[in-house]
Amino acid sequence: MEITRTLGRSGIQVSALGFGCWAIGGEWQDADGQPLGWGRVDDEESVRAIHRALDLGVTFFDTADTYGTGHSERILGRALGKRRDDVVVATKWGNVFDEGTRTLTGADDSPQYVRHALTASLKRLDTDHIDLYQLHLSDADPERAAELRDICEEFVREGLIRAYAWSTDDPARAAVFAQGEHCAAVQHMANVLQDAPDMFALCEELELASINRSPLAMGLLTGKRRTGQALEAGDIRSRPPQWLKGFEGGSGVDPEWLARVDALKDILTSDGRTLGQGALAWLWARSPRTVPIPGFRSVAQAEQNAGAMAKGPLTAEQMAEVDRILGR
Repeated sequence: MEITRTLGRSGIQVSALGFGCWAIGGEWQDADGQPLGWGRVDDEESVRAIHRALDLGVTFFDTADTYGTGHSERILGRALGKRRDDVVVATKWGNVFDEGTRTLTGADDSPQYVRHALTASLKRLDTDHIDLYQLHLSDADPERAAELRDICEEFVREGLIRAYAWSTDDPARAAVFAQGEHCAAVQHMANVLQDAPDMFALCEELELASINRSPLAMGLLTGKRRTGQALEAGDIRSRPPQWLKGFEGGSGVDPEWLARVDALKDILTSDGRTLGQGALAWLWARSPRTVPIPGFRSVAQAEQNAGAMAKGPLTAEQMAEVDRILGR
């Protein structure tokens, strides 16, 4: 397949697969003790995994200032080192946190806060610019977002960022950011179990890249999760918030979701793919604008995810069969 894609109207070229850096931030929580990370992490393994991804042709890394309350940005910056200019780095702002206690303390969508957040991210990432800067508050007020969009345009003029985007699942909100000249993308949830037809249509209409978070449905599409299998205490999936579908508090995976994954297994594992590689192949076939960003915590996961690029997208016939099985 074509192994690069363009971030919308920006002209910025990225590998067709990005790597999401939420999991490598390690454990963190909200003020009530709700876990927001993916459990414990080995920083040295994270660095090795990033290096392996680079060697396998991955050139797009997506993080956020709040992942591990700054830790993910620090690890990514350290791992990239002298290879920073070979890659496209995306991060996000809007959440407020305490690095000392690794706690999310609130949100701030004020125009005053965004420059503070950007300056801090640049320092943690050890870089002089961010390629794609994303608003991380999915439900922010659209009028306020228009102000933030205009501030992002200022950052582009100053050379601090190259382009910007909104991480939201609301097409109407994404369209507000898209009015800015240097808006390049929208980051939204999409996977074979959770299609996003309205957002894909918007990206096509407005020439935006579609950056797909949860492309493996928070691990359900890797085939490793079974009913009744407990998750470690520091894993967000062990106490899933309302937006996190497919998991049940305490008991692991929702059996109905698992049944859907099992029904798709033969198609997704065709042509020598792993289940996860098939899920990524579905996204590439879904739209020419998609850039899925699966998470990773190990070299093995990095290799498996990156290996999907060699297999390419599903065929039109396979896509139709997926829709038939899911009743779409």
